[in-house]
Amino acid sequence: MDGPVGGIAGGPVSALVQRRLTSQNLNDLIEGAPDVVAVVGDEHRLSLTSRFRAVPSDEHRRLDAWMVEQAGRPPGPFVWSPATARRLLASNALRRRGQVDSLLDAVRDEVAEQLLRAAKGYARAGSLGHWLAGVPHPVLGLITAEAVNWATQCLECVEGIASPWRIASSDVYYDVARARTTLRGRRDVVVETPAGRVIVRIRSGQPGKSAGPGLRADLMVETLAHPEGVAPRRYLGLWPDAGLVLGVDGSMENVRAGARDFLRAAVVQRRLRLAGPPSPGRESDEVRGLVA
Repeated sequence: MDGPVGGIAGGPVSALVQRRLTSQNLNDLIEGAPDVVAVVGDEHRLSLTSRFRAVPSDEHRRLDAWMVEQAGRPPGPFVWSPATARRLLASNALRRRGQVDSLLDAVRDEVAEQLLRAAKGYARAGSLGHWLAGVPHPVLGLITAEAVNWATQCLECVEGIASPWRIASSDVYYDVARARTTLRGRRDVVVETPAGRVIVRIRSGQPGKSAGPGLRADLMVETLAHPEGVAPRRYLGLWPDAGLVLGVDGSMENVRAGARDFLRAAVVQRRLRLAGPPSPGRESDEVRGLVA
């Protein structure tokens, strides 16, 4: 970042990289990632705080890349299902894969551990374990199958990576000080290279027109959540169903673009709560005032 004038929300956006999803292309994107990345300092965190505080909220707001991709429209109530449970179960199972004979066994062990926690009273209401304890056995079988399929697909995507990699222990979160705002960044795999980390997230379906802003939003949270404010060399999104990989570099321009998109999402959410959907002109004027 260049100083308090530009803050965290100004500057152009660098190009979105797109390739066919192959092991060779994935390794090329990792090895060819820029060595020089953005570093966020205290003045830029303060700049971000002031901008979010300029969009007041009556309750604690939680923003993520999905909301950025949906132009700020809030999601409906979260409901556990085989599709929403598969990522968490699959990620935990992949971390177990060296301890068991197969991914199926790893998923079964993870489901059993979740059920055990619920039986002992350790699973809070609304948690995955609490939900699993209440579903019938046929649904539990469907949940297990979904998780095994997702774990297999994820492993096929990344097992050809030449650099050391690991399944991320969790997504990343950043609380914007004094702004009643929590930002969430999705990540599935962390690749460690001599010049710095590369982050990989894996998505189902096909990337839409807002895939780039979504990746930049995740990049911004990953950068802010780093103890020293260091951005990853590159943030890669993998869409195995579509056979595509998209990536954004860990540049200052992309970090700032992620901040702008989060602020837009916050503005849209506030207007939807107060007065229904805004007119395009009014929304644009307010957003420009906040992120200029």
